[in-house]
Amino acid sequence: MRLLFLAVLRRHTGNAVTAQRVRDHLEAAGHECILRDAFDFESPSEIANFIKAESLEAALALHLYRGGRLLRGHGIPFGVIFGGTDLNEDVNQGEKNKVMGKVLEEARFAVAFTESMKETAQTQWPHAKGKIFVQSQGISTVPNAAFNWNSFLRRSEINQSADHLHVFLLICGLRRVKDPLYLVDAFSEWHQEEPSVYMMIVGPEVDPVFTREVEAKVKRTPGVRLMGEMAQEDLHAVVKNCFAVVNSSVSEGMSAAILEAMDLEVPVLARNIPGNAAVVTHEVTGLLFSDPQV
Repeated sequence: MRLLFLAVLRRHTGNAVTAQRVRDHLEAAGHECILRDAFDFESPSEIANFIKAESLEAALALHLYRGGRLLRGHGIPFGVIFGGTDLNEDVNQGEKNKVMGKVLEEARFAVAFTESMKETAQTQWPHAKGKIFVQSQGISTVPNAAFNWNSFLRRSEINQSADHLHVFLLICGLRRVKDPLYLVDAFSEWHQEEPSVYMMIVGPEVDPVFTREVEAKVKRTPGVRLMGEMAQEDLHAVVKNCFAVVNSSVSEGMSAAILEAMDLEVPVLARNIPGNAAVVTHEVTGLLFSDPQV
């Protein structure tokens, strides 16, 4: 089958990574999958022309609002995958909520990563109850075997023996929904009591204004480091070497960073929000926290 897959690709989000994985899976199953950025299309008519020109037979959208709204009314079957912010944020905006409800009326099926996401969607749009299915994300980790942890620490201006360090790693694109500054002061206080403890934030610039805010805060905060975007295999190597992975987001669908840490058997500390609580069982598969000091 020749199908169109719409997702947001240009913003260094978790959904962009998920989109690549979904495309790989679809192509491995024998389908021809054309992955396009939803922001490449400014109107439904542009989508209609693209569908006709490419002789597409079906479509899939990752994110109910950003991608799903573009697929209505074109006469081809389509499904949607909830992205996270569509259910956690966009759902609270009246007009977007209505649009997403209309998308679900027309969609053949919808996929949620967790039961809690499914329940949220069914509560908002009861008419879609029979077409929402739960399918957890699949992840794979391939740490770079040649990665030099000591060199990385030196580049991070951590000049201590790796044997006695406790590096807590926060992986995120720098945008407010990830709230990377939530734990900064608490970790800095801990570092000043115990110099072996560091918090490291790793990820690309997404929101330039917010990035400057993070950079300024980190620069004046002892025990906290900020590193830019890394190749995935190198990042997995960093995860494998760190003491624990932390997540401080105010909104998550299903965090790939948490799943990857678990796959690498690295401890996880995650903010107690629905998306994280659906993945982390407190004191069993990780720790959930609701306050930086806890």
